[in-house]
Amino acid sequence: MTKLTIRPAVPADAGQIIAFIRALAVYEKLEDEVQASEADIARDLFGAEPKVFCAIAEWEGKPVGFALWFYTYSTFQGRHGIWLEDLYVDPALRGQGIGKALLVHLAQRCVREELGRFEWWVLDWNEPSIAFYKRQGGEMQDEWTKVRIDGEALLKLGTS
Repeated sequence: MTKLTIRPAVPADAGQIIAFIRALAVYEKLEDEVQASEADIARDLFGAEPKVFCAIAEWEGKPVGFALWFYTYSTFQGRHGIWLEDLYVDPALRGQGIGKALLVHLAQRCVREELGRFEWWVLDWNEPSIAFYKRQGGEMQDEWTKVRIDGEALLKLGTS
């Protein structure tokens, strides 16, 4: 029996997915920012027209990690890509190839669907993840600065 399997998330995984999200937020020191609920995850991943998707990593049949992703589009390439929103592996099982297997799973989708890019953010202080992504062939895009509008600023701009 293979210890590791990667499978698409199903509605019954919504609680596990939100638990992974919370654990990731703790690791990233962002636990106060998590507003998503299990109901939000169930609605957005498993509703009538999902626009976000999730792969679950199981070790010996037990969920131990996930990759949550969605499609993007590059006007420069004229092709879709994948944006990896979250990648998480249970700390007790890191180093077993689970994170790499999740990345390979999504990279294979990119190749199969002839997508142009596979991208994600990594926190600049997260040296273990940066080193891991570089070993997989990831290139840091330091010339770009993230822009975000939310909360009151979003309401103000959206009602202008």
